[in-house]
Amino acid sequence: MREIQDIPEEEFEDYVQNRRRAIVNYHLANNAYYKKFFGEKEFLDWEEVPVMQKSDLQRPLKERLSKGYTKKNAYVGKTSGSSGHPFIFAKDRFCHAVTWAEFIDRYKWININLNKSLQARFYGIPLDFYGNLTERFKDQVSLRRRFNVFDLSEKKMEEFLIRFEKSEFDYINGYTSAILLFAKFLKKRKIVLKQTCPSLKVCIVTSEKLFENDKLLIEEAFGIPVVNEYGASEVGLIAFENTNGDWIVNAESLLIEILDENNHSLPLGEEGRIVITSLYNKAHPMIRYDIGDTGTLAKNSTHKHPILLNLTGRTNDVARLANGKVVPGLTFYYVTKSIIEDAGSIKEFLIVQTALDKFKIEYVSEHEFTEVQVKKILTAIETFVGKNLHVEFEKMPILKRNKSGKLKQFTSII
Repeated sequence: MREIQDIPEEEFEDYVQNRRRAIVNYHLANNAYYKKFFGEKEFLDWEEVPVMQKSDLQRPLKERLSKGYTKKNAYVGKTSGSSGHPFIFAKDRFCHAVTWAEFIDRYKWININLNKSLQARFYGIPLDFYGNLTERFKDQVSLRRRFNVFDLSEKKMEEFLIRFEKSEFDYINGYTSAILLFAKFLKKRKIVLKQTCPSLKVCIVTSEKLFENDKLLIEEAFGIPVVNEYGASEVGLIAFENTNGDWIVNAESLLIEILDENNHSLPLGEEGRIVITSLYNKAHPMIRYDIGDTGTLAKNSTHKHPILLNLTGRTNDVARLANGKVVPGLTFYYVTKSIIEDAGSIKEFLIVQTALDKFKIEYVSEHEFTEVQVKKILTAIETFVGKNLHVEFEKMPILKRNKSGKLKQFTSII
């Protein structure tokens, strides 16, 4: 990794082009699945390299492994399935080591040493015996203490607080929604976590979108800065926020492209699908892999220092209306969130589309929505989304998270 980082800016474009050519040629020569996927055409132009969808990888892993690799001599993992398309993947050991070298490097930016710093980990955990045991063992050797996000009741958060009082945590890492809920609990109690646990330095949020006002709320409740991390288990670290607030893309081992609906590259500053090539994974092809997110690269990005301007959301999180209109699911979240937050008693909510003209808002709150709140939400939805929509509200004791513990903020079941 250090050798890659020492490559001068003016030579970095050549490095990327050579690496992407090398990884494609490697898989064409050593991976029967990728050879068939690529087709009979000759590899001459990068733009002609086919884009891989998650559905292309939902087949037995042994069919997708390169020559010489097995489950025993490669790192094997499973995606969380938050996009609705879980699958098993593999990385060769060198590629996996590079991924961890990048995490170690980025965490040093914020004064965290992965070999010494104690982590408060707000994640889910596998519920099967072997998976649970494996994860707990990894937590022990990795200096991670897990806070289970499957139970986020006030009683449980009281227990969380006691753990912070008794332990010298250096940092918090986990799903945005769970960390935000804990921050709201602390704010309600008028507690600043840093005063309870003085060793805390920083909070890293990942896997779910972080809104700016939520970031400010967490920073106020915790008394420490909040840093955005963007990654995916199948490719590793994608981008990490530096101390200036910029999301620096991982250019050492990944090639990030922003493509339109026709798989053509978009200019810097334009929003599109995030497509990723793992430049070092020889065990399994991750080449022009559509991760399912949409985002934008900043205009001042360079080959060596790409900057992720924004991460808009998942490409499959869209609402389709009866009149043919397609609306990003986060639109609902934005318009309802601004109104709901005014009440102060709303802890969490999510939106489910049940029909072309029907939506359900499930929420956790101390009180039922008032008629005034409901009217404001309906007016906002009519303004920003569309008219003649039927919206149902249901107060829930807790919101259902997926198997990994993530909270999917918008879901369409049509």
